[in-house]
Amino acid sequence: VQLQASGGGLVQVGGSLRLSCAASGCSFRSYAVGWFRQAPGKEREFVATISWRIQTYYADSVKGRFTISRDNAKNTAYLQMNSLNSEDTAVYYCAAVYGEVYSSSVGKPVTYDTWGQGTLVTVSS
Repeated sequence: VQLQASGGGLVQVGGSLRLSCAASGCSFRSYAVGWFRQAPGKEREFVATISWRIQTYYADSVKGRFTISRDNAKNTAYLQMNSLNSEDTAVYYCAAVYGEVYSSSVGKPVTYDTWGQGTLVTVSS
């Protein structure tokens, strides 16, 4: 399994971006896909996950602003980010794991066994 994240860039406060995570070499529809982010000097933190059942999970900090989705026909997951603020500035990583995920584990990086390279999101004021 390989993951390729894209879509990062520079955006003003209040703006929007859509990140993409393209998968190859796997039965994508059977995988859960998550997004994590890491700001300078901080630990990697959970953002959102979508299970193979299309169940979604979000960090409290992004609920109501971010939406995770997937298109199994395109082997791609998306993270639509709206109402961005400076605290959203980070490198965003997508990750995947085969099979089921649970609310108790979706937020833990160790749950996922495949990671893409990061894509930088910078929110400027």
